[in-house]
Amino acid sequence: MARFSVFLALLGWLAAAAAQAQTPDVRGTVDGTLGVQQQTQVRKDEWAQQAGTLQSRYRSAKADVAYLEARRDYQAGQVQALEARIAEFERRLGEAVRLRNGIGDTLSVILGRLETHVARDLPFLPEERARRLESLKAELARPDVSSAEKLRRLLEALQVEAGYGGTVELGEQVISLDGSPLNVDVLKIGRLSLFWRTPDGKRVGEYDRASAGWSELPRKHARNIGTAMDMAARMRPTELIALPLGRVTP
Repeated sequence: MARFSVFLALLGWLAAAAAQAQTPDVRGTVDGTLGVQQQTQVRKDEWAQQAGTLQSRYRSAKADVAYLEARRDYQAGQVQALEARIAEFERRLGEAVRLRNGIGDTLSVILGRLETHVARDLPFLPEERARRLESLKAELARPDVSSAEKLRRLLEALQVEAGYGGTVELGEQVISLDGSPLNVDVLKIGRLSLFWRTPDGKRVGEYDRASAGWSELPRKHARNIGTAMDMAARMRPTELIALPLGRVTP
């Protein structure tokens, strides 16, 4: 029993001696391990912080990209709308130029027809109508006058000419009868006929469309023609009378 006790004491002393011999190395190892763990943790924390920052920047960049894409799509839509409007304006401009170029020719054609109509019409108010046509022709030839103004002037002339068809007028005029000038009173009844009478009332006549000249009528028509002239001059009340409309043979 005493030997066993001595053996245990010897083992204890050896263990203590071994522990004392190994303590500095173990402590160094432990301290190194703890240092590495601390550095690792610090780096993990740094990485975690950097990862959070990068994730935040990524989300922000992604949101910016989405916003910019939306703005791009909106701007693209705006550009398409503007391009469509520009194309429409260009089409209208081209149409306006075409109409402006065409309206000049159209107005010239209408003016020519009006001149032909006046030349073939009954020869009433010759000076007034000739002045109107000359003024209109000069107006249409001016480059500084807009097409709208030219059209307005032409329509006014057409309206005046159309108005002659519903008027009864009396005036003095010099006509050519058988090649000789003659001062007469001329009665215009719309565009139906023109009658003339000398100031003494002895001679009467009409404008003959067939021959495009003035002709004399039988004296039997002098009374009714004179009555019609008096009514046109408001010298007597209106009444029904018979007038020789058309070509009359004596």
